[in-house]
Amino acid sequence: MPRTSFPRHKIRITLLENIHPAAREALVAAGYTVDLIPKALEGDDLAKVLAESHIVGMRSRTKLRAAQLEIAPKLLAIGCFSVGTDQVELSAAAQRGVPVFNAPHASTRSVAELTMGCVIGLARRLGDKSAKLHQGQWDKSLSGAHEVRGHTIGLIGYGHIGQQVGLLAEAFGMRVLFHDIQKKLPLGLSKPLPTIEQVLDESDFVSLHVPETAQTRGMLGAPQIARMKQGSYLLNLSRGSVVVIDALRDALQKGHLGGAALDVFPQEPTPTQAEWRSELAGLPNVLLTPHVGGNTEEAQRNIGLEVAAAITSYIDRGDTEGAVNFPTINLPPRENTHRILHVHRNVPGVLASVTSIMSELGANIEAQQLGTTRDIGYLVMDIDRQLSDAVHERIAALPVSVKTRVLY
Repeated sequence: MPRTSFPRHKIRITLLENIHPAAREALVAAGYTVDLIPKALEGDDLAKVLAESHIVGMRSRTKLRAAQLEIAPKLLAIGCFSVGTDQVELSAAAQRGVPVFNAPHASTRSVAELTMGCVIGLARRLGDKSAKLHQGQWDKSLSGAHEVRGHTIGLIGYGHIGQQVGLLAEAFGMRVLFHDIQKKLPLGLSKPLPTIEQVLDESDFVSLHVPETAQTRGMLGAPQIARMKQGSYLLNLSRGSVVVIDALRDALQKGHLGGAALDVFPQEPTPTQAEWRSELAGLPNVLLTPHVGGNTEEAQRNIGLEVAAAITSYIDRGDTEGAVNFPTINLPPRENTHRILHVHRNVPGVLASVTSIMSELGANIEAQQLGTTRDIGYLVMDIDRQLSDAVHERIAALPVSVKTRVLY
C-alpha cells in the first residue's frame, strides 16, 4: 500500500489545461512541487503524467476513466478545476482510494451573467446582426427584436446558478418561474412551479441549469420542446446531454422556436480533434459558444484557489470536505500525534479489525472519524507517534485495505 510522507516538495502535482496561475501559486506557497502542462492530454502522454504524479488537476477536456486510473500507482487525489466532474469516472477513483475535488460554485456568477447576455442576445437577434455586419450587410431591420422587460423566463434547475440568473432577470424587469426536483426557497419574486411542463407552457425564455444525471439526460426532447410557446427561446448552459439536438434543430428549422443559445454540447472536441461542427451551425438566431460559461478571469481564479485549498487540506490533514466521491471527514489536528488515513472496502468488521490491531500493539487512539459510502470506508485516526509505523503496516496489510497513509 502507498505510504506518503513529507517533506512536501516530494509531493508532485501536475496541472493540465491552463489552470489559472493562482492555483500553482497557492500550491507552491504551501511547499509542493508543481508541474504545468498547458494543454489537455490523452493516450501515452496522459499515461506518463499519471505514472509520475501524486496529484493531477485538469479542467474539462482531459478524461480519467478506470483504464487510466489503473496505471496511476502514486495518485492520491484528483482536482477538477471546474464545476462539473464528468471528466472523471468517480466510482473507479473512489475504489482506488482517490478522492476527487471540484469547485461547484466558484463560477456561478460568470455562468449567470453569460446566461443573461444570451437572453438579451436572442431577444435582439444579435448573433445574426453581427454575422451580417461582418459580411458587409447593413441590416437595421427590427423584425423579431424585443426588449426582455415584461417577458417570462423559466428556469429548470434552481441551484446556485439558477438562483443568480433569477435575480439578474428580475433586475431586468422579467417575471421569473422555476422548477427544481428539491424544494427551494424562492429568491426575490421568483415563483416555483410543480412541474417542468408548466414552466415550458408559461415561459418566453427557458433556461436549463441542471447537472447530468440519468434523469436529466435527454430531458428536453421533441415532446417537451413542442410544449414551449411559439417563438420562445431555449438556453442550455448546463450539460450537453440534457437537450436532444435533433429535436431542437427541427423546432428551429420549422420556426416553432425563435432561437436558442448553447454553451454545451453532447459531443465536445477531444484534445487532439482538429475540427468540430454543430448540427445547429448556420441556423438563424442561434448563439453557440464553446463551453465558456465559467471562463472568466474571476471565475477561474476562484476555482483555482478553491480546488488548491481542498487539495492542500487533503494532503496535509486528510480532510475530504468538497470531495464528490468520498465520505466527508474533517478531523481537527491534535498535537503530538501521527495521523493515519485508511481507505478500505466498505464491508462489515473493518473497524473491529483496526481496533484489535491497536489493542495488540498497545496504541492509543487520540481521535478518529469514520465515514462510508456504498463502495468504500474512510477512517482517519490520530495515534501515538511512537507506534504509527507499526500500526500503519498492520492496517495496510488487511485484505480490505485500499490505500493507507501516515501523515507526519
